[in-house]
Amino acid sequence: MASITLKGNPITTSGSLPATGGKAPAFTLTKSDLTDVGLGDFSGKKKVLNIVPSLDTSVCALSAKKFNEKVQGRNDVVVLNISADLPFAAKRFCETNNIGNVVALSEMRDRKFGQDYGVTITSGPMAGVLSRAVVVLDEKDHVVYTQQVPEITQEPDYDAVWRVLG
Repeated sequence: MASITLKGNPITTSGSLPATGGKAPAFTLTKSDLTDVGLGDFSGKKKVLNIVPSLDTSVCALSAKKFNEKVQGRNDVVVLNISADLPFAAKRFCETNNIGNVVALSEMRDRKFGQDYGVTITSGPMAGVLSRAVVVLDEKDHVVYTQQVPEITQEPDYDAVWRVLG
């Protein structure tokens, strides 16, 4: 269980992020067209799992926009923006903000992702949604970097992610 804060107030998550060096847990998440996808659908690419509470918040929106910009022109990397948002809301957000380099994914049908990755918030006013975290996977789905952002209102460390991706 990770101890993080929301505006300085302590909250907890369901566990810890996957260990660096290990194989990433498989998942099934829902795209904005309501199809389900998993890790195998992105095989052969490096993956940035940008895990956020909701794209309807300013910091989550900002991180999606920044990752969208940074991944432009990188055919070897896919950014998966994962939240508890409904696929319709994620689609609207991406269309409104011209986000075409990020794949928005929802826990709508399967809440196992949050448990397996240790990011489901279990206490406080945001209990039930995902914490802000980043997990980077190599082409073979091994975990090469993780960051559980300690304060939900803070952005992730983008520079660390891009250093790992090379």
